[in-house]
Amino acid sequence: MNHKFDFGPEMGEERILYVRPVAVSDLPEDIRAQAGGATRIYALHAANGERLALVKDRWMAFHLARANEAVALSVH
Repeated sequence: MNHKFDFGPEMGEERILYVRPVAVSDLPEDIRAQAGGATRIYALHAANGERLALVKDRWMAFHLARANEAVALSVH
């Protein structure tokens, strides 16, 4: 993964992202259709709570944060 994402000003100066599990059944139908049979995926959130990305697993969420020079913290 060599592509950096522009999370925009929502990420803030602190460069902290929050990772939390999300039940696929709680997501809109168009996103559920893209989940490939997964029952849980992971969301990355800015400090203000805005969801910035959805990824297939926890490892990928933390990797995406590091690749974008951010610190990821797990929340439940």
